Amino acid sequence: MSELILHWGLMTAQIIIALAMGFAAYRIVIGPRAQDRVLALDAFYVAAMLMLMLFGIRVGTAIYFEVALVIGILGFVGTVALAKFLMRGEVIE
Repeated sequence: MSELILHWGLMTAQIIIALAMGFAAYRIVIGPRAQDRVLALDAFYVAAMLMLMLFGIRVGTAIYFEVALVIGILGFVGTVALAKFLMRGEVIE
């Protein structure tokens, strides 16, 4: 019974996060301003990180958690670099 609940809970969460990724991808493509696109990219990498963590729980392998950590670190650095570029026009001074 508990395994069945876990299976359906993980499947439902993955479907909802896939929808969130789809909405974020739509905002990346259609976003009227560059700030909207950066914010959507931030939401997209967080959703991708969560999707990998859910997949890691489903298959029972720890490597997906490490990949999610790398995505989180690279996404944060990318968001900071894009925000700095939008504010000043250059990344490296």
